Amino acid sequence: MVEVGQSSESGFRLPYSRLVRNGALREEDSFQRQATNFGGSGSRNTSPLGRIGSRNTSPSRQKVIKTKPRGLDEETVATFNKAVQPDVQMEDNIWAMLPEDLLNEILARVPPFMIFRLRSVCRRWNSILQDNSFLKFHSQVPSHGPCLLTFWRNPQTPQCSVFSLPLKQWFRIPFTFLPLWAFWLVGSSGGLLCFSGVDGLTFKTLVCNPLTQSWRILPSMHYNQQRQLIMVVDRMDRSFKVIATSDIYGDKSLPTEVYDSKLSKWSLHQTMPAVNLCSSKMAFCDSRLYLETLSPLGLMMYRLDTGQWEHIPAKFPRSLLDGYLVAGTQKRLFLVGRIGLYSNLQSMKIWELDHTKILWVEISRMPPRYFRALLRLSAERFECFGQDNLICFTSWTQGKSLLYDVDKKAWSWIAGCAFQSYNSQVCFYEPRFDASVC
Repeated sequence: MVEVGQSSESGFRLPYSRLVRNGALREEDSFQRQATNFGGSGSRNTSPLGRIGSRNTSPSRQKVIKTKPRGLDEETVATFNKAVQPDVQMEDNIWAMLPEDLLNEILARVPPFMIFRLRSVCRRWNSILQDNSFLKFHSQVPSHGPCLLTFWRNPQTPQCSVFSLPLKQWFRIPFTFLPLWAFWLVGSSGGLLCFSGVDGLTFKTLVCNPLTQSWRILPSMHYNQQRQLIMVVDRMDRSFKVIATSDIYGDKSLPTEVYDSKLSKWSLHQTMPAVNLCSSKMAFCDSRLYLETLSPLGLMMYRLDTGQWEHIPAKFPRSLLDGYLVAGTQKRLFLVGRIGLYSNLQSMKIWELDHTKILWVEISRMPPRYFRALLRLSAERFECFGQDNLICFTSWTQGKSLLYDVDKKAWSWIAGCAFQSYNSQVCFYEPRFDASVC
């Protein structure tokens, strides 16, 4: 749309103010000219008003700007093109009396990180963001979008930053509300973060919501020592579970334990069979927990509903040097790894598990230009994690992040995402105010 007094595509400036001062163009004439510009069909304007002050009405000479919105008639277009009135000063006393439910509707649709800054505006807003009615509205609003969360210590004080993919902006989240003991990030789910660590000689597990700054330390496990943990949030009944498998150093004799926030206690389950794990990386999807094993070759699967372990004989692809299990939506399970021969890196591939045939099916290969820019050396440290069929690759040496959309089959750099510390831990994060730690 070319507005009066604005430059058009051809560089011609409509002399509205000069013509008005000379009396050559009345106000209704300007509206008629604007309506004519929205014609978009190159037809001749035969209106006498349209010819006043016009330089040339020939369609062969005059440049037509096709900006008319579809479905609008000339009268409606002319109405939309009336001169914009000056901004009306908002009355503080009117906006201060905004109904509570309408205010909750508005705030629930504001990006969470913007709302986080509004807590310090006044006591009323701070109380609204913790009110159950606001949390109800917020739970019904679609997610803000995927975010990357990084956690590190500098030098002893915990630091946390979140990179919003939709906003392409970093947000610092203060972590001074957590206790001062040594802990590390386990993972994120449904707006909650899970940490584990040591307070003196005691192993502890902690769950928090960084937006509301609410947190709690979970009760001690039956076999309370450093374990491999993973957290799962159920947003339907606003609860979460923490699954503890074998010892973090490889002891397979410990029984599997599951913490249920609704029961506020740990329960004992079957001990994972003696296997030789490839790594401590785990993936959880469709109420099942998966780990890679070398002996026997394949996967170990833990069913959360039955509390039982079973082995899946899914052989790894040939030339696979290292692999990460990544959970997708519903039952989709992905394997991401570098391929090569005798530690000579060639590329990065992504496979999906075919549950029926029990084999890995290749679905994508990282383009060479991305592979060379992200992973130049075989010894470079990188991380791989996923959420909602999005797979993120991070290289600490290069300070870059690459995103692969499984549904769109598209690779793209994450613009503006550079990590602050080599010792940072990173994961996908879904900011939500309605995520409860109780």
